[in-house]
Amino acid sequence: MSPARLLTLSVLAAALTPALADDPPDLAAGQAASAVCQACHTADGTRGAAANPILQGQFKEYLVKQLNDYKAGRRQNAIMQGMVAALTDDQIRNISAFYASKPAPEGFARNRDTVLMGEQIWRGGVADRQIPACAGCHGPNGAGVPIQYPRLAGQHAEYTAEQLRAYRSGARANNVQMLGVAAKLNDREIDAVADYIAGLR
Repeated sequence: MSPARLLTLSVLAAALTPALADDPPDLAAGQAASAVCQACHTADGTRGAAANPILQGQFKEYLVKQLNDYKAGRRQNAIMQGMVAALTDDQIRNISAFYASKPAPEGFARNRDTVLMGEQIWRGGVADRQIPACAGCHGPNGAGVPIQYPRLAGQHAEYTAEQLRAYRSGARANNVQMLGVAAKLNDREIDAVADYIAGLR
């Protein structure tokens, strides 16, 4: 076979090779790269401090989006922006896949006085203010929908409430739909639904 023919075939093969992003993520590399995350999110992304989200069992695609949003400045948090600044696209993908590969931990609701209010908001929304049911996007049991809607079941109530307030104030603005929903919720409703979410399973 002529050198010119070989060159042509090599070019065609390269063009037909899937992009690196289509390759399976490297979980071992993700675990190693996640060392920078462990001080806040623990070694496997489980419960940790209530101010920090549980990452274990979250969708890979959602985690990739959030890390890229921090890196690009679409989501603001001085600590997270500093942590992701030096991460490569492969490291972000591998870290996200590592946490997503773990089984999601179970949580529990703590406030008996507001659990019914939280359930009503989760399952039925607030009709008179046109607040949609959370379950409509995140699923009846909070399992979420890959790529589109994150898993919420079992998440720290404190973290969920903080994020809802951040959406409401506009401090977190990387999801237009959530900005609209949170804008209509008062503090008591936010605390109630966040607590209810913590107990979903």
